[in-house]
Amino acid sequence: MYVRDAKNRDEVWLLDRIEEMGFDETSFRSRDYVIAVDEESNERAGFGRIRLHKTDDGDYCELTCVGVLERWRGQGVGAHVVERLVKEAGDEGFEEVYCFTDNPAYLTQFGFERVEPASLPDPLAERFEAKRGDDDSVEPVRLAVDDLEIPDRHRERFKQASPHGRDGDVAIEETAEDFGIDPDETTYKYDTG
Repeated sequence: MYVRDAKNRDEVWLLDRIEEMGFDETSFRSRDYVIAVDEESNERAGFGRIRLHKTDDGDYCELTCVGVLERWRGQGVGAHVVERLVKEAGDEGFEEVYCFTDNPAYLTQFGFERVEPASLPDPLAERFEAKRGDDDSVEPVRLAVDDLEIPDRHRERFKQASPHGRDGDVAIEETAEDFGIDPDETTYKYDTG
């Protein structure tokens, strides 16, 4: 498993996942995203985005649209997407990043701290209000780029990540119904019954 920059060929996949997860696709540009990919199957497992807010008073960096496909959850994929986004923000000269989330506890384990909405800089305050809408569970969090901490348990899970989750391979039994066949009505060429 590794995390890489998104490529143009990932655009359709990203847009489909963003829609499935109900994320905001405002100002979509695939080059702003990173994608977690399984090395063996080349299957995409998760993604995230850096969104820049440029103002006359300074620029601000937001991590947004961090998502992990359901069958890849609980395996450190999201942690590594966040880590890559924070590293890229630091490489672009940002000392801190913001995120607006309905699950702040997930991000606080990496060093993010809750922020009072009233203390947000103007462009981020506007973005927060737009992102929050009617959902009072959305909270702003902030991280100093140098303070990012990824717990070892996430690193170990990420190394062993698989599309079947932490329980290992799960046998999937296919039935006739999976192929649109009604087993009660269908006759077969070599049916001996």
